Amino acid sequence: MSVNQVSVFLENRAGTLNRLTEVLATNKINIRALSLAETSEFGIVRMLVNDVFEATNVLKENNFVATLTPVLAYAIADEAGDLNNLLKNFSAANVNIEYMYAFAGKERAYMIFRVNDTKKAEALLKSHGLNSLTQEEIAAV
Repeated sequence: MSVNQVSVFLENRAGTLNRLTEVLATNKINIRALSLAETSEFGIVRMLVNDVFEATNVLKENNFVATLTPVLAYAIADEAGDLNNLLKNFSAANVNIEYMYAFAGKERAYMIFRVNDTKKAEALLKSHGLNSLTQEEIAAV
């Protein structure tokens, strides 16, 4: 099951990221994972939050451009080589990764993957014995 990532486009100016986090904090939205990519004029914040629909609504109400993107999330052992083992399964299933980021939990690491065909990739990886995390599981980490 894929999870929804909130993607937000920001102007590359001082204070815009702080304004984004202020809106989320005020509305009690907890950021579980975050990635920021930038160019000279804008940035893209990609994040997993505890309540994706509320986050998207309050961001749009505050004039942010926010969209939901399906991504795959997998828990791995927090030890050397386990990411490599997961990526071997992606390769064996011929799944191309567009981008990825991670966050650490108490006992595990969590990898987030954007691929070109989420449903197909998930089915192929499931056939290799890998189950992706649900939105509820991510929120509870």
